[in-house]
Amino acid sequence: MWGLARYLARVSSLKGKVTLITGASSGIGAGTSVLFAKLGAVLALNGRDVENLQKVAKECKECGGGAEPLLVPGDLTDEDTVKRIVPEVMARFGRLDVLVNNAGILAMGGIETSDLATYDRVMNINVRSVYHLTQVCVPHLIKTKGSIVNVSSITGMRPVPGILAYCMSKSVIDQFTRCVALELASKQVRVNSVSPGVVATNVFKRAGMDEKANAKVLEQCKLTNALGRPGEVDEVANSIAFLASDTASFITAVNLPIDGGHHAMIPKETLTV
Repeated sequence: MWGLARYLARVSSLKGKVTLITGASSGIGAGTSVLFAKLGAVLALNGRDVENLQKVAKECKECGGGAEPLLVPGDLTDEDTVKRIVPEVMARFGRLDVLVNNAGILAMGGIETSDLATYDRVMNINVRSVYHLTQVCVPHLIKTKGSIVNVSSITGMRPVPGILAYCMSKSVIDQFTRCVALELASKQVRVNSVSPGVVATNVFKRAGMDEKANAKVLEQCKLTNALGRPGEVDEVANSIAFLASDTASFITAVNLPIDGGHHAMIPKETLTV
């Protein structure tokens, strides 16, 4: 019984933890924000869509016991935005315990059909801004012996034709996670990542895919995933919460695939977009 009580205490260890979540206005970021609110975390939410961000904050407040999230909207590719966010969090809460680097974009195009502008845009959002924000947050996370969870993608491990820059950016995030985890381990800051497979969000539609093509991608999951279906936002959010919490206190430098077993399958069926 003592062991169970200790486990439950660790699962709920996010209560009161000041958590900065980027890309919180939709998809995985929104779902993670709501879950962290339910677990009692104190939230600072970043996103570019202010209207959606306010809706997510309202839901967090309602399910989180009335706690008001701090909204720190803005484009993370803007260095001044990044430099502004962390001081605002510190001014409001005085500490930072968890950073969830979720903000990112998907862009269509391969080596023959994409251009350097697309490459730069993907890398600036998916890699450079993560590097910069993490760099700014690290001194505060060291003080609290906090944790970082980066949202990568299974495409960083298994290539998908037609989204070259995105695949490259997520592979970089995987290595970034491992490198920073080793650099900060002696200071007791844990750094991990999750790699979702295809999840039922609007990510493909935001990249310009029409309804029919998006439905085809979801349908392919019956063949490309061992579990035979796409993932759900809550399934990714639960894994992020686990890695951020004290339940995972001896886990660092891990990249956790949340992909229905896709990463382990023989590639007889390849996801195409």
